[in-house]
Amino acid sequence: MTENLNDIKKERVLLVFVRLDNLSNNLEDEIEELTLLAKAAGAEVVSTVVQNKLRRNPSTYIGSGKAMEISKIADEMEVDSIIFNNELSGSQVRNLEKIIDKKIIDRTTLILDIFASRATTKEGKLEVKLAQLKYRLPRLVGSTGYLSRTGGGIGTRGPGEQKLETDRRYILSEIDSINEKLKKAEKNREANRNKRLNNDIPLVSLAGYTNSGKSTLLNRLIKEVDEDVEREVFAEDMLFATLGTFLRRSKFKNKEEFLLIDTVGFVSNLPTKLIESFKSTLEEIKYSDVIVIVADVSSENILMQIETTNKIIEEINPEDSNIIYAFNKIDKVDNLDSLNYLNKFEPNIFISAKTGENIDNLLELIYKNITHKRYDTNLLIGFKDFDKADYLYNKYDIKNKEYTEDGVKLSIILDEKDYNKYKEYVIDDV
Repeated sequence: MTENLNDIKKERVLLVFVRLDNLSNNLEDEIEELTLLAKAAGAEVVSTVVQNKLRRNPSTYIGSGKAMEISKIADEMEVDSIIFNNELSGSQVRNLEKIIDKKIIDRTTLILDIFASRATTKEGKLEVKLAQLKYRLPRLVGSTGYLSRTGGGIGTRGPGEQKLETDRRYILSEIDSINEKLKKAEKNREANRNKRLNNDIPLVSLAGYTNSGKSTLLNRLIKEVDEDVEREVFAEDMLFATLGTFLRRSKFKNKEEFLLIDTVGFVSNLPTKLIESFKSTLEEIKYSDVIVIVADVSSENILMQIETTNKIIEEINPEDSNIIYAFNKIDKVDNLDSLNYLNKFEPNIFISAKTGENIDNLLELIYKNITHKRYDTNLLIGFKDFDKADYLYNKYDIKNKEYTEDGVKLSIILDEKDYNKYKEYVIDDV
């Protein structure tokens, strides 16, 4: 009998935030985000502790007095684990566990744990495992029993902890092995990428904060081709609902094809190890003709989300990509005039991937920002070559078609590859 997920006892967690020199001006945003991350990992947040400090304590980050206070709160509220929004060193985790006597997890471990539970592709699993190994390696010496417990829970998904603790050489060889496998995968991806570039099909990437609606938008755009639901990607209202890169084929209204990529979502302060490990996947963004940054207008944190996305894209360093801002979920906003402050991000468009509002205009904006050269031309295809016209009928929106004594005359906009292919039939350029 299958166990109902709703009946599974959730891990009870306490969130801890340390504001150094009161520099955290977005505390509410940080609390909301970490709460959502904890829920995405399957936890129940029962309380939050905030501490203001001039500097971090090298031994416990928060100081032994605060650690004892948290220990008392955790016992009273029957908490299973403590999640710190700050990144902790291995020794700080061990010292805190000795004082609090609970499992201690930092923000990076939490995110890596979510990725480990959500990765589905072979390459995605390898990338997550690599990030976990690199992050845990310096944190394993002398760790407490919490890492070795077989009961599972947040922070225990991924590589086997007992093996990691007992054999450092195993970790290093495993890292080398994963790197080799990812290099092979990169060669295959590079071959596929070169094939796409040779086919001269425009590439459009969807990037943005996790849960901004990228997967829903991708599903909406591929439906412009047909209603084949099997081509859809999983889309759910949660952080990191999908991981990895999804490539789908779509069309503009003139029937010209383009490739659409949905990338892994971002969060603020995305762990460096994770960015490094996922660079091979995120690298697809580099070769995009257009990057569509998808942002959730119903979120109070939209400016922070846009800033986070822009920062990560800058690190990826796209070469000749044009950027468009697609402000999504306008169906959740009563007064669209309240969003005028977002017009400073240009070019932009306000859409609803859920209802389909303004999707046609988004397609038109993407089309205008693709740098591929196009030729507005007239062709005359003789009757003996009539079969060659079928290809154009299927691929392009024919502006005008006229049958003459010499064949069929077509008014059409061709991409550069097809223009060169059909150059012998060109009768005059418009």
